Amino acid sequence: MKPKYKRILLKLSGEALAGNEKHGIDFDTVLSFCHPIKKLVDMGVEVAIVVGGGNFWRGRSSGSMDRTRADHMGMLATVINALGVADALEQLDVVVRVQTGITMQQVAEPYIRNRAVRHLEKGRVVVFGCGTGNPFFSTDTAAALRAAEIEADVILKATMVDGVYDSDPKTNENAKKFDEISYLDILNKGLAVMDTTAATICWDNNIPILVLSIEDPENIVRAVCGEKVGTLVK
Repeated sequence: MKPKYKRILLKLSGEALAGNEKHGIDFDTVLSFCHPIKKLVDMGVEVAIVVGGGNFWRGRSSGSMDRTRADHMGMLATVINALGVADALEQLDVVVRVQTGITMQQVAEPYIRNRAVRHLEKGRVVVFGCGTGNPFFSTDTAAALRAAEIEADVILKATMVDGVYDSDPKTNENAKKFDEISYLDILNKGLAVMDTTAATICWDNNIPILVLSIEDPENIVRAVCGEKVGTLVK
């Protein structure tokens, strides 16, 4: 298989890393996601990853807690996940660097755009933690921002659903799946693909988003090689 994209940004949800445990990290699940990432690296694809933190903490669901502090806690949760993904990749002999939007030099590199790009050019996987480094922004927005900064060809949003639907397929058996949809339709229809800030960044910078199911991790390879997988937002 020949890759369609040279440089990709993979957005992994925290919930996906928990596997069947629903909370924390299931390392066997993380390893299953990393095998196709290794295949892409071996093909010469440059891979950056943004991880969520919902398997540990969600800032927006913190009730009466101060939102800024709650979001900072969520950013720290993403670092736990970033280190877990990095460890799994290293076990598969993939060279990886973790960069964080909040400086924690004993744990990871600080996010520096030019350094991240240089790592990618050298064939290293770069895992971004701490979201954007700012409260009030989701990790979806972080994925869109980092993709724009590193000039990624596409964002792969790996979820537990196999694409974008006109309603929730878990509650509506007649929900219609889209093969392709525009950013404008995403915003006008209020579809829960990613938040409006993230969608607008992608729209403004002409970055396509492929929404696919991570339940079969090989979908990552199929999507990068141009097979019809999930829903393309463009």
